[in-house]
Amino acid sequence: MTILVHGSDTLTRDALTVLQPGFVGTTAPDWLLRRIGEGLSSVGLFGRNIVTPEQLTALTAQLRAERDDVLVAIDEEGGDVTRLEVKQGSSFPGNYALGSVDDVELTRAVARELGRRLAQCGVDLNWAPSADVNSNAENPVIGVRSFGPDPDLVARHTVAYVDGLQGVGVAACTKHFPGHGDTNVDSHDALPRIDVDLATLHARELVPFRAAVAAGTKAVMSAHILLSALDPHRPATLSPQILTGLLRQELGFEGLIVTDGMEMQAVSATYGIERGSVLAIAAGADAICVGGGLCDEDTVLRLRDALVNAVRTGELPEERLADAAARVRALAAWTQAHRARGAGSVPGAAVQEGTAPGADIGLVAARRALKVTRGEEPYTPVTGTPYVASFTPVANFAVGDETPWGIAAELERLLPGTETGSYDETSADSAPADAGERRVVAVVRDLHRHPWMIRALDALLAARPDTVVVEMGLNEAEPRGALHIATHGAARVCGRAAAEAVVGTGA
Repeated sequence: MTILVHGSDTLTRDALTVLQPGFVGTTAPDWLLRRIGEGLSSVGLFGRNIVTPEQLTALTAQLRAERDDVLVAIDEEGGDVTRLEVKQGSSFPGNYALGSVDDVELTRAVARELGRRLAQCGVDLNWAPSADVNSNAENPVIGVRSFGPDPDLVARHTVAYVDGLQGVGVAACTKHFPGHGDTNVDSHDALPRIDVDLATLHARELVPFRAAVAAGTKAVMSAHILLSALDPHRPATLSPQILTGLLRQELGFEGLIVTDGMEMQAVSATYGIERGSVLAIAAGADAICVGGGLCDEDTVLRLRDALVNAVRTGELPEERLADAAARVRALAAWTQAHRARGAGSVPGAAVQEGTAPGADIGLVAARRALKVTRGEEPYTPVTGTPYVASFTPVANFAVGDETPWGIAAELERLLPGTETGSYDETSADSAPADAGERRVVAVVRDLHRHPWMIRALDALLAARPDTVVVEMGLNEAEPRGALHIATHGAARVCGRAAAEAVVGTGA
């Protein structure tokens, strides 16, 4: 039921304040600017909204011309999940690569440079880093987005990442609380469960989040997962026991609690986005993320009115909504203060002592993250015009299929004339014939998770034992090929580092 409310109504403003919606286009639509004027305090950006840094800077300036303290959020993890460089691939390796190097100063420097670029474009809330402990190698949605399977390693790199972002005035949003690592279901598609005891959760999942809270992360994002030991009935995003009892009271977190995307099937398929949003705020969340899929004015109005109606019927305490809105405004004030001081916008202004090389730090990190294993025979670097056979799994929703990956483009830069073919389960067997007489570079992603890919690679290596194998996902399968290169992620810079190793300049 739609409720007609006056634009200046405090309750309505609070309801708008707790929403973090998306939109379509590279400039702000009129409806979004109008709602910002009525109280909307946050806007979420996705790859569809970004073309160039200059365009993004103009877009955020357009939003802030309407309201100077509006929070502009983005899902920019670097690595496989990039919105800044959605059409090119990221200039920064992701968490798995950084965790494999295990140099916290490198992680801090990467996060600082990424944060500096966000701040220069006017973005001040990053839905990152992922603090999930990837204890399940079959996880379809976390994988290389995690620093790794060891809780202490994940904790120290999460802290470094938070420090790096927030040191340049970009609020970190540590996710996906209480931990999405031990799942074999993508919460974009269905509701995952973690059925382990409390002792395991505290010794594993919660370790990085405790560290992030202690380090002062400004925001935490909830996960749409059911943890039966904590709440057997509701996913974390909708659970008072988890958001208020565990995160607020036990871990002592005082910052902003943001939900994962409310249109994800793990919540929307059971509760719907309106009721899901009401339950989330009632459970202790402060901001509703929506817009990855539903990104129109009607969605904003539906959620606004659902919250207002829930207060008026007594389902949602008005003070709970007011408290949530106050936390949004407090974070907006923190970011606004940083912008006023010029952090991230003046060259050198946000650089702290101990910073590693600035603009090239992503490539530095990607090169350090390579793990190169030579086969039994002496390796002969590729010098002719190779054939790149890319075995391509279906991309998960968080990564998307817009962002290019692999090494073909970077190898073409080093070896003009390089050709490439992309293969799925139905076409993989044709790779050896398609390559002809050319040297083959086989590119795989999470080889251990895809039986069809393993079969195709085995056949290719049997026919062409001098093949180079590049693994750009989790490095779980045994190394094989004349040269095996594990990049620990599929960012563009990881592809460049791998291409250098293929031709012998980086190995």
